[in-house]
Amino acid sequence: METKLFVATKAFISYQGKILILRESDKYKDGSNFNKYGVVGGRIEAGQNFLESLLREIREETNLKVTVGNPFHVGEWRPVVNGEQWQIVGTFFECFADNDKVELNEDHDDYKWIDPKEYLNYPLIEDLKPVFEKYIEYSKN
Repeated sequence: METKLFVATKAFISYQGKILILRESDKYKDGSNFNKYGVVGGRIEAGQNFLESLLREIREETNLKVTVGNPFHVGEWRPVVNGEQWQIVGTFFECFADNDKVELNEDHDDYKWIDPKEYLNYPLIEDLKPVFEKYIEYSKN
């Protein structure tokens, strides 16, 4: 099976010390994690600047206004999506929301603002667990 390579940006959106997680709905056409929680983000479109891509994804998925902070982690995951093998390399950014009023699009059906130290209490996408550990360590500094 041929592997498709993508580059992505992901946002750890913070508001009053909590991190936003979104649950993937069964309406997400490129979904592979139905009923699991993840963070905002997505693939960079060809020719698009990575920060523009991140802000576009945040707007599409949550309609939040954020300030983008520093990247704190680069990760890789390899889902099978619609019968295709994907390889995604993603850069995770700390972001700061102006408020906590989330407007979900159809790709997600629930959201929560969580204490990042309590991430194990939620059904997260498995690949996010080490990223939360990195974020906790990063946010101490």
